[in-house]
Amino acid sequence: MSNKIGFLLKVLILSAGLSLLIKSGGPYLSIASTTINALIAVLAPTIVVAILLGWQLWQKAQNLEESSDR
Repeated sequence: MSNKIGFLLKVLILSAGLSLLIKSGGPYLSIASTTINALIAVLAPTIVVAILLGWQLWQKAQNLEESSDR
């Protein structure tokens, strides 16, 4: 149970830190407010997570093939 609470606290602290970083440092970035930039900001996290999960699935499949060959 404490493991789950620790994980949630880590996520909460990381999220709050990232939020503060964006709030305080965001105005200093010179990014134009265009539709393309908005799409990149919205879709990039989803694409990165999809790539990471696909890579993890591919590695698990490779490990299963190696263990079945033995």
